[in-house]
Amino acid sequence: MNEHSAGTDDAFRCGLVAIVGRPNVGKSTLSNRLVGQKISIVSRKAQTTRHRIHAVLTEPDAQFVFVDTPGFQRQHGSALNRVMNRTVTQALADVDLVFLLVEAGRLSDGDRAVIGLLPDAARVVLVINKADRLRDKTRLLPYIDEVQGLYPFAEIVPISAEKGDNVDRLLEVARGYLPVAEPMFDEDAITDRSERFMASEFLREKLFRLLGDELPYGMAVEIEKYELEGTMRRIHAAVIVDKPGHKGIVIGRNGEKLKRIASDARRELEHLLEAKVFLEVWVKVRSGWSDDERALKSLGYE
Repeated sequence: MNEHSAGTDDAFRCGLVAIVGRPNVGKSTLSNRLVGQKISIVSRKAQTTRHRIHAVLTEPDAQFVFVDTPGFQRQHGSALNRVMNRTVTQALADVDLVFLLVEAGRLSDGDRAVIGLLPDAARVVLVINKADRLRDKTRLLPYIDEVQGLYPFAEIVPISAEKGDNVDRLLEVARGYLPVAEPMFDEDAITDRSERFMASEFLREKLFRLLGDELPYGMAVEIEKYELEGTMRRIHAAVIVDKPGHKGIVIGRNGEKLKRIASDARRELEHLLEAKVFLEVWVKVRSGWSDDERALKSLGYE
């Protein structure tokens, strides 16, 4: 038991927990694992997450509001990357606890950059992901010593976000740092994001996954119409690409690639929403959108 939990064990707790780290370290996988449901999209490509997403887990004595953030990076200076980096720094300022996610045995310049963003007074748990993949277990302690030299972490928890190893322990650690407070969300809520937003995210995930390395990151999704017909959702979405040549890559031969992307996204949405979904998708060219502040705002990037 840590000092924050003493004397108030019976009180309900609620708080915000930011999950931060360099790109592609497993933040969204951890967020989904913690709440037991897919909220944040996941792919092997770095920078899949572009928005701050709240994933909610409510238990009898506590409500955890996990803030999944984009990976902080310094390689690209586009307006989109500036917005994503700003999202990370804002999340760090607004939360009760921070999970800094690193990969066991690896400490890169990207990790050091994120550690450099941590506020001096923040309560930060060092979460060592992929600990199960570290072949030489004797490397773990020297690695922990190296990372600890960069910041005074409140706790250290090795996990496997993919397998779920030790994630229960991570939850217990977090619980003790949540303030005594009323819940922020209804007990059956799993995210603060709208169905419309989730539709755009699930479609974007399929674009990343099914296009492989064929297309750079100059892709976004815009939901142009979202209608309810009884319990059915009727969704009209546009895939925004940066160059005319990208349009054919997304559509594929005889439209087969776009059909598969839309079909896979529709199935996942039906599972999430527990409802029938009609999803129509087309492709539009909007040159320079990722470096245009006005275009980014219209696409939901704040």
